[in-house]
Amino acid sequence: MSVSSTSGGAAVSGRAAFVSTHWSVVLAAASHKDDRLTEAALARLCETYWYPLYAYVRRRGYSVEDAQDLTQEFFTRLLRRHWLADADQSRGRFRTFLLTAMERFLANEWDKARALKRGGGQPSVPLQLNTAETRYGVEPADRHTPEQAFEYRWALTLLDEVVRQLETDFQRRGQAALFNALKPCLVGEGSAQPYTQLASTLGMKEGTIKVAVHRLRQRYRELLRAEIAHTVAAPGEVEAEMRHLFQVLAG
Repeated sequence: MSVSSTSGGAAVSGRAAFVSTHWSVVLAAASHKDDRLTEAALARLCETYWYPLYAYVRRRGYSVEDAQDLTQEFFTRLLRRHWLADADQSRGRFRTFLLTAMERFLANEWDKARALKRGGGQPSVPLQLNTAETRYGVEPADRHTPEQAFEYRWALTLLDEVVRQLETDFQRRGQAALFNALKPCLVGEGSAQPYTQLASTLGMKEGTIKVAVHRLRQRYRELLRAEIAHTVAAPGEVEAEMRHLFQVLAG
């Protein structure tokens, strides 16, 4: 089995990472009333990061049905740009904006949203709400506040998205089996990795495995930085957000 470079060219960093699906574009487009850019960028972010908000609503004590209705209605209204003007450019993280907007929505709009006929609205984002409670049900119970739980699930969702992108990279090169074998090496110290066992299993030299794992981790870091860049308002916020992400995961 051959191993091609997984670095994907130059590392994604700085302003080069900021493309048309970023929160920075949402803020800029909204301020200039560019509906097309706003809708496209915001829809992509919402599609990826809706689940932490669903879990937040459930942790607030709402039933499964109410949480599904509220989450769908929240994103429907959000995509219509009712609240983008409230986004604080000085605290421009997408996760902060989402949580603040949802808190206001639950405080001010619950009676109106409850009156909606289930399934009667026209969803603006294709949320996979049929899978939401399955995901929520298998998560371990914890003592986090709803806000802390939101941030933890946000971090896990972001990492899951990065792994999904990484797996897609390998699949495009016809190396899905290699990715599945090397995936466990994304965590843990390099000296603790089962290089000898992997070399035997994959029929490759141990040195080749070490190079492949190094490239896998390098590409993972690049994709992680790029995905975090999607959710902040400026390139200079990426490092701080990465630190916050790992602090949240560390508990």
